[in-house]
Formats: sequence, C-alpha cells, structure tokens
Amino acid sequence: MMMLAHLVLATVILAGAIAAVLSKNLLRAAVALGVGSVAMATIFFLFAAPYAGGFELSVGAGLISVLFIIAISLTESMGGQSRGS
Repeated sequence: MMMLAHLVLATVILAGAIAAVLSKNLLRAAVALGVGSVAMATIFFLFAAPYAGGFELSVGAGLISVLFIIAISLTESMGGQSRGS
C-alpha cells in the first residue's frame, strides 16, 4: 500500500514539473511547482522526516509559490506601461 502511495506521489511530482516547464502561462507554471512541492513534502512525511516535510511545505509550497505568483502579477500589471514613464 505504501509503495502505491509513493508511486502516486512521484507521478504527481513529475506531472507538476513537466507542467511547469511546458506551460505557456506563467501563473499555471507557478501553481504546478507548488503542487509538486506539496507532493514532495508529503513524501518526506511518509519517510518519517517531519522537519524536512514541514520545511518543504512552508518554504517550497508556501513562500516560493506565493513569491512567484506575486512577481508574475506585478510584472503582468506593469506590462501595459512604457519603460520611459
């Protein structure tokens, strides 16, 4: 049963990574990276490494994903302005 869980989570990680690389939409790519990071944190918890899982969940899925989404939102909102103004 645990082997099935590991395979499913590994598939989610690979799917998230491939979706992030192949996505033309930057927001979808950032969300895909967050999903992969949540799956990686779950694997850490299953391997009895709660500190690594907690760190990956808070920094990888939380902080980095939020920073990417904010940066993408700010750059898209500045896209209509010219550099000279």
